[in-house]
Amino acid sequence: MRIIIVGGFLGSGKTTTLLNLGKHLTDNSQKVAIIVNEIGEIGIDGDTITNSGIVTKEITNGCICCTLKINMEYTLENLNEELNPDTVIIEPTGLAFPNQIKQDLENMDIKNLSFAPIVTLVDGSRFKAEVDQIPKFILTQIEEADILGINKNDIADAENLENTRKFLKDKNPEAKILHFSAKHKDEYFQNLINLLDENSNKHSPAEFEYKNSIDMSQVSMFSGEFTVFSKQLTSESSERIVNEIVNGIRYRVLNRSPDFIGHIKTSMEFLNKRIKSSVTSSNEDPQVEKSILENENISLPRLKFLAAVTGISEDELTDIVKNTISQNLENKNMNFKEKDVHCHSQNDANVMDSSYN
Repeated sequence: MRIIIVGGFLGSGKTTTLLNLGKHLTDNSQKVAIIVNEIGEIGIDGDTITNSGIVTKEITNGCICCTLKINMEYTLENLNEELNPDTVIIEPTGLAFPNQIKQDLENMDIKNLSFAPIVTLVDGSRFKAEVDQIPKFILTQIEEADILGINKNDIADAENLENTRKFLKDKNPEAKILHFSAKHKDEYFQNLINLLDENSNKHSPAEFEYKNSIDMSQVSMFSGEFTVFSKQLTSESSERIVNEIVNGIRYRVLNRSPDFIGHIKTSMEFLNKRIKSSVTSSNEDPQVEKSILENENISLPRLKFLAAVTGISEDELTDIVKNTISQNLENKNMNFKEKDVHCHSQNDANVMDSSYN
C-alpha cells in the first residue's frame, strides 16, 4: 500500500489536487482511497471527495497530527480489509506538518507500506502574504517537502510565480519545484503525477522533534452546521445565500485584519444538490462550486461553514460567523437551528427552533 501525503496551508488547493490525482489513478486501474482531515467537526471538503466516488475516510475534530496515533492505524487497517487499496492519499488539514504524519505512519505496525515523495502546495497568488504573516509555520511546511508545488498559476502573475520559486529554492534546495493549476489540470500537472510515481527513500530522523502546528499557525478557527427550515431553496437562492455569508464574514474579518489569510467556506446541501462558496484571502472574490449528491435526497437543508483565518481572536471570529449567518437567514425569513457541534470554541450558539415553513 503506497501512501501519498499532500500538505499545504489552508486554501492552497489540496482538495482539488488530490481529487484530480485520485481520478488519474483510478482511470489507470488503481484502487484508491483518500483520508481527509478538516479543522473542526463539520466536513465540507470531505463530503466533496466522497461524492467523487473515491473511497473516503474523514478525520475531523482537530488536527490530524493530534488524532493520528489514535485513529490513523485503525483507519488504514480498515481500508486494507475493505478495499485493499493500491494507493492511499492523505490530505492533512492546512495546519498540519506532513513529515510528522509520515513519522507516525513509519512507527506503526502496518505491513507493506511505501511512501511517495511528500508534497507541499503553496498558493502562487498569495504566497508572500503567507510568509509575511506566519513565517515559522510556512517555512516548516516548505522544509519538510520532497516536492513543492506552486499551485494556481492560472491566477498568479509571472513575477509572483518567479519570486515564489526563488524563495522555495533558497529554503529547500533539495526539493523538486513545480508550478501548475490543479483546477485546470494543465500540462504541468502531469509533472506532479510523474514525480509521485517515484518512491521516497527519505526517512524521518530517529530523533524527531514534534511541533505544535496549530499553535505555530496563529490561525483562529470556527466551524459548524445549521439545519435550515425551508422548502423554497433553489440552486440560485442557495448560491446567493452562501456567497452573501462568505462575503459578509470576509468583510467583517477585514475590518479587524486587513491582510488576513486562511480559508472561509460555506456550503448549502438540499435535496440532492450542494452549493459551496469559499475564499482563501482578503482580496479574493467567492469561488462557487456546484455538485450533485449521489444516492442522497436531503429532507431538511443543511448549511455547513468553516472559517480559519489569521489576525483575529477565536472569540471575535465566532461572533462574526454566527452573527453573519443568523442575520442573513433571518433577513430571508428562514428559520434555522444550529447543530450542537463546536470546534476550537467554547461559546454556546444562539439558535432558533421553529416550525417547518
